[in-house]
Order: sequence, then structure tokens, then C-alpha cells
Amino acid sequence: MGLVITEEQQLLKDSAKDYLKENASIALMRKLRDENDENRFSPAVWNAMAEMGWAGLIIPEAYGGMGFEYVGMGQVLEETGRSLTSSPLLSSALISATLLNLAGDQSQKEKYLAAIASGKIISLASEEGSHHNPKKVQLTAKKKGDGFILSGSKNYVLDGQVADHFIVSARTAGHSDSPKGISLFIVSADSAGISKTSATLMDSRVCAHLSFDNVAVSTDHLLGELDKGYKPLQKTLDIAAIGVSAELLGIIQESFDRTISYLKERRQFDKIIGSFQALQHRAADMYCEIEICKSLVIKALQGIDEDSFMLPALASMAKSKCCKIAQLVTNEGVQMFGGIGMTDDEDIGLYLKRARVAMELYGNYNYHLDRFATLNGY
Repeated sequence: MGLVITEEQQLLKDSAKDYLKENASIALMRKLRDENDENRFSPAVWNAMAEMGWAGLIIPEAYGGMGFEYVGMGQVLEETGRSLTSSPLLSSALISATLLNLAGDQSQKEKYLAAIASGKIISLASEEGSHHNPKKVQLTAKKKGDGFILSGSKNYVLDGQVADHFIVSARTAGHSDSPKGISLFIVSADSAGISKTSATLMDSRVCAHLSFDNVAVSTDHLLGELDKGYKPLQKTLDIAAIGVSAELLGIIQESFDRTISYLKERRQFDKIIGSFQALQHRAADMYCEIEICKSLVIKALQGIDEDSFMLPALASMAKSKCCKIAQLVTNEGVQMFGGIGMTDDEDIGLYLKRARVAMELYGNYNYHLDRFATLNGY
């Protein structure tokens, strides 16, 4: 398949770009930050996204979604990267919807996928340490009667402070670093025994640290098979990494465009600084690297829709490359803007900060580079 998007996907991308430019500009992000908004995203914008069908893009039509597939979702995520739009699109509409579709039974899909498509927020709670490691699960789920008791903690839960439900990975067998014995549970956010602590990230967005103190759930809340939750979880995390890569691609492209525009207008020594050959060479290097990122992201998105056996490798290729180039382009952008690029007067620093957070989500450059090498026998 060619590394291009269809006319329908391009129309979706254009409409997302137009809507976000008009309704979710960086000015809104600054306003939410400066007012110390507890959610750091606009509920009105999110509700509008849901009404336009974005929350249900990858959800099958049978469960209230659009069945538009992942390449289309990637185009919207790319535009949220360009506009620095904060919303539950990644956490709920991509990640949780994917995991429910992979592991849920018919009744769970009918209930929770339809809820996500309507704008309800379901967040994945899988991280426990400071670095991405989905195999390290110490939160326990012990059998009690016809249900389970969950005890432990989860960190960096995206949109966890406003989620209606959580999908929680728990240890039901094996040791804390084994993929075997991991089970998944759907837990209501208002369940007795759950406490939340909000944390503000570098990009001014917030996430939640969760504590589970003897939280009781019934067997109906088990998502997928007991002790066999790692396989659908890992596939979901591969898809999450690709989704973040699409957002990073938007950040990269917008940072580059803004930097090039500045090089064309900033004067020094009575000359436009874009005429300096050294800066032209650096810009040319960035342009070439961005083209590679575009190809990797679209190939990875196509790999999801094709259910490619190479999906783990495609995910790690896309994420590692986008992490590396996001660091390059945002660093170069701030440097080429000069002193003002270090201040809050220019937006380029906001792209750098968001890129740094996105680079860490679901595995950073080193994690995915090592994983790609391992997958290829090194």
C-alpha cells in the first residue's frame, strides 16, 4: 500500500485542522494554564469533538462509532499536535476504545464503547513506575467470593482526574515482572477505596496518580480472560505509541513551519537570517528527517488497520524516530528563535514542552530503540 492517505481521510484531516484552529487554539491552552484549570482541557471542545464523531472514529458502527479505522484517527491526532490541543482523544477514544475492542465481551463492548463514542472518558491505568514498563505490575487482584479485591497504585493516568472508569492492569498470578498472570479490570472511578492525586506535567497538562485500597469489583468487571490480559494490553500500547507518534509528527511539523517563518523575517547584520548558509543546512537536515517521520507514521497506522504481524516493530520504529526528531526540531526551533524563544512570549517553547512529555508516553526513544533491536534478534 502506498504511503498516502485517501481523499476521505484528507477531508477528515482538513476539517480537524479548521475546527481546532478556530476553537482550540494555543490561546485557549494558555488560558487554561494561566487560570490553573483543574482539567486543562475544554469540556465544550471535547463535547464538540464527540458530536463530530471523533470520539468514535475507531469504534465499530455496531457500538455507536464511525468505524473509520486508525489511519483516519492518526490524521486527527496529528492536527491536535499542531494545535497543542488537550483532550481525552488519546486516552479514551484511542487507547481505551482499542483495549475494549480487543479484550471486551459483547456486553462490555455494547456498554463501554458506546459510552466512549458519546464522550464519556475511560482511562487506562497501567503504569506503576517512573518509566514505561507494562510487565511490571504489582497492583494485586485477589479472588474473594464472586469478585476480586484490588490493592496497589497506578501512576501517570492520562485524564484520570476526570475519567468515568478506569481499565486497570492487575497481578492475579506470577511475579511482578512477568507478562503472565496479568489481568484487566474495568473499574468505576467512584468506587470505594480509590483515591486520586493530580499531578501537573511539564506541558502544563495534568494526569492522576491512583491508589486502590481494597477496591471490590465483581467478576463482570474482568476484561478478557483471567491471567491473560498482557497480550491485548501490549497490542494496545503499541497502538498508543503509534497514536503518540502521530501527535509528535504534528508537533514536529508545526515547530518546523514556525521556525522557517521566523528565519524568513528575522534580520541580523542587515540581512534575513534565513539567508545564512549554516541555518539553511540545519533547516534542510530537519526537512529530510521530517519526511522520514511522515512515512514511518503512516506505515505504522496502516499496519494497525491491516493487523500486520510487524505491528510491534512498526510501533517502535515510529515512536523512536519521532522522539528523536521531535527533540531535534524543537531544540533547533528554540535556538533559532534566539533569546525570545526561551520566553513565554513565543509559542515555540510550548511545543518543546509538549514534545518532551509526549516523548515519554508509552516508551521513550531508548525504550523503543532497545525493543526494536530485541525484536530483530539483537
